This record gives sequence, structure tokens and C-alpha cells, in this order.
Amino acid sequence: MTESFHRSGEYENPYEGQQQAPVNPEWPPPPAYAPAHAPHSKKRNRGPVALIAAVAIVAAAIGGGTAYGIQELTGHDTVASSSTSTNVVPSSQKGTVAGVAKAVSPSIVEINADSNAGSSTGSGVIITSDGEIITNNHVISGASQIKVTTSDGRSYTAKVVGTDSKKDLALIKLENASGLKAATLGDSAGVQVGDQVVAIGSPEGLSGTVTSGIISALNRDVTVPTDQDQGQQQFQQGDGWPFEFGGRQFNGDTGSDTTTYKALQTDASLNPGNSGGALIDMNGNIIGINSAMYSPAGAASSSSDAGSVGLGFAIPINTVKADLAKLRAGSTD
Repeated sequence: MTESFHRSGEYENPYEGQQQAPVNPEWPPPPAYAPAHAPHSKKRNRGPVALIAAVAIVAAAIGGGTAYGIQELTGHDTVASSSTSTNVVPSSQKGTVAGVAKAVSPSIVEINADSNAGSSTGSGVIITSDGEIITNNHVISGASQIKVTTSDGRSYTAKVVGTDSKKDLALIKLENASGLKAATLGDSAGVQVGDQVVAIGSPEGLSGTVTSGIISALNRDVTVPTDQDQGQQQFQQGDGWPFEFGGRQFNGDTGSDTTTYKALQTDASLNPGNSGGALIDMNGNIIGINSAMYSPAGAASSSSDAGSVGLGFAIPINTVKADLAKLRAGSTD
């Protein structure tokens, strides 16, 4: 079966026939990373090794059609954070997916970023009422313009406050925003394998999409390049975004400057566009920022193989909280 490292999809042409297949929670996830897809790139890696894809959507019209390819916090309000599990969900709906979705969906946004490499769509999590938003670095990397749409349809322009490529995190700030509903950041140290979780984001630009599953594994290694300039250069030459797994390099040379972070693995369905969105416990606390997915999808794949197969990865929220002061200080490394 042909497998590919997916990061992107077109705004106008979502994956067809997405379907979740059985997974093995002990399957070791291959590290991966990628930026927004460049126009006119259709290159796809083939081989026996299962690949992971950073989950952002990229717009690129090719031959009148569309193509899917490789892609990949300073406000003044107080961030709602907890070292335990706070009950954000009303008691009447506690422990239900519907209750989590109703309580947290207003805190999840869709992010559209334009750059010289193309346009990408991802997700983000509101952490202050005046518009601080956590997302993945690969969603907004190199962006010249960022547009954010809230769950109620309001649209804002956003600016990058700080980025951390070593953890694939970014903090952006909405302009002239107030009265937004901030999410509650939970405690990922208390997460256990088998815990039920909910994911909310904008897969394929379908904002507010809710999926559910469990925590499949802890501390999965995801390796990415930190040399953004090198990756962008290779990407623009049509080689795709470089990453390394199992001693093999894909999409060009990753260089010597790489980093590995520990991720939560989940079988909640994630698809291109979920990057930067929320992984949530059943009390409504954010426990992770969705960042990567594995998919064997490709033009030659059958509809039963396309889309999510239940192997998604999220940056633990404790990693985000530990990095927040650095991001607010404007770090751009």
C-alpha cells in the first residue's frame, strides 16, 4: 500500500471518503513535520515506512484541480489554568462528548495564514478573553497575513507574538478583540492511557468539527527540523518539507539542526486542518494541542484507506504552559 506524509488539503477540495480504520495503540509513530504546501507541488513519497503528517491544510490549485501534499502566545488577561481537572462542562452533561463540545467549541478558532509558500489553514485555542491564541508554529510559519475566525463567525486579523520551532508552538494575538471565551488549560501530567478525549478543530476548513476517542499512548517522539530557512528553501524547490524517521530522511536533507518533542497519541480522528486545535478531557480541560497525524491517504488510495486512521499526536498542554512566558516575551527561535 502506498503511504504518504500528509499535511495539507485544498480549501475547495476536501478529502473524499474519510474513514477511520482500526489501529494498534502500540504502533510507534514516525516523526514528521511540514509547512504549508506550495503551489504546483504534487510530489509524494512512497515506501514501506508509515509516515506521520502535520495536520494543516494548504491551498494550491493544480491543472484546474486540487492537490494534497506535505505541510506540517502578549495579552494582558489571565490564562485559565489548572493543575487538576476543573469541571468546565455543566454537571447535567458531565462526561459526555456533547457536553464537552458545547462548553469548549467557543474557545476554538480557525486560522488562515498567507505566505510566499502558499496558504494554510489550521486551528487555534483562545486562552485569554482579549485574543491570545495558542497554535502550532507550522500553521503560521512565514505568514505575511493571518486571519482568524471564531466559532460564532467573527473575523479578526492576528499578529504573531512569539514562536518556538523546537516545540512547534506559536502564540498569536487578535487585533481589537474582547469578550472572547478563553479555554481552561488542564494538566497533561495526569493523563493516562485509555482516558477518553475530544478533539475540536477545522479539518479541511470545516470549522468546529468535533471527534472523540481515547489516549492511545504517552511520550511518543516526534522529530522536526528547527532550521526553518533550510526547510523553506527545499520546500519552495519542490522537495517538500524535510523530516527524519528511523534513520531515514524524507523530502530532502533535514540538516543537523533538529529537535524531538514528546507527544500524546490519540485515536480521536484528526485530519488536515486540525493542527493547533484542542485535545480535551471529559471535564472540558485542554490537555493537548493537536499537531500531527498519520494517514496512508493518496490519490491511489481507496476510499477506505483515505483520511484519518486513528493515529494522531498532540503536544501536551504542560509543555505549552511551561513555554508560555517565553512566547509572550516575543521569542522567535
